[in-house]
Formats: sequence, structure tokens, C-alpha cells
Amino acid sequence: MRAEKVLPAGELDKAQLERLSQFRWQLRRFLRISEDTSRDAGITVLQYQLMLHTQGFPEREWASVGELAERLQAQPHGVVALVTRCEQAGLVRRRSNAQDRRLVEVHLTAKGRRTLERVALSLESERLALARVAEEAMGASRR
Repeated sequence: MRAEKVLPAGELDKAQLERLSQFRWQLRRFLRISEDTSRDAGITVLQYQLMLHTQGFPEREWASVGELAERLQAQPHGVVALVTRCEQAGLVRRRSNAQDRRLVEVHLTAKGRRTLERVALSLESERLALARVAEEAMGASRR
């Protein structure tokens, strides 16, 4: 009978490192394919992410510049520039909020919705593969 190797607190065993490697590989693969798919649709991956995040809030079809900055992990002034580029490409439009005129809402246009859906559908199998790997990594870490 082989005794189990006891690891000092804070150390990872080989199986944990293998799962982490698999997850990081699948995540990087997803990001690269997202970049390629976005480019094939005539947009940048940041434009795709911005459009996606406009749809990320329950019970509404828009996001504020501040919310988009948080979701993109970017500075608000950089997001304003990105919104401007998306607006010039006909993907989004800005609106002032009816209750608070200082709040700027970013909405998809019909062209933006079509582009978003085309890219998101193209990425669905990769998203599912990434989700499976993440679930495996999480399940193993709970054991």
C-alpha cells in the first residue's frame, strides 16, 4: 500500500497544476478565437465585448459608460473613446437617461445586434468547452 503524499499548506499537487494548465490553455484559446472571430466580423474584440456588455444587465437593453468601464476593466475615458468608435461604425448609439440626464446609456443599433449575435453564436462551442474545463477545475478543487 502506497502512502499518500501530504503537501504542506499552500502547495499544489501535480493534478492541480495539470487542471490549472488545462484551464489557462482553454481560456487563452477562447480569447484568441474571440479575437479572430471578431476580426472576421469586421470589429475588434473590444467592440464585441462592449456590445456584449450592453446586454449584460437584467431587465434593460443598455449599459452606462461606468458599467462598461467596470466590465471591460478599463478607464472611463478609454471606454468613451471606444463607444465613439462603435457609434461611428453604426454599432451603438448614446442616449441620455430619462431620470438622470448626467447618465449616458449605450444602446445597440440593429447593426450592432446582428454583429453581436453573429460573433456570439460563432463562439458558442468554444464557450461551452471553456465552461466544461472550468467546471472540472472547480469540481476538483472542492474535493
